[in-house]
Amino acid sequence: MTTFTAYVEWDPETKLYVGTVPSIRGAHTEGATLDELQANLKEVMELCLDVMKGRGEIDGLPEFVGVQQIRVAV
Repeated sequence: MTTFTAYVEWDPETKLYVGTVPSIRGAHTEGATLDELQANLKEVMELCLDVMKGRGEIDGLPEFVGVQQIRVAV
């Protein structure tokens, strides 16, 4: 069992939570609640990892380090 970190944002336009797992290419989804988002992320991660295993790409996944907030004038 491996633990991954997801980046979660709230989209005010769609009124959905959007989640991305940076270390797994293609692992992103949305959900109406945080619980739904977590279930959806788990499902999409399992699918992505299965594809990666089939291609022999599972070794050497990037390690999540953290996030930084950058302030810019808009």
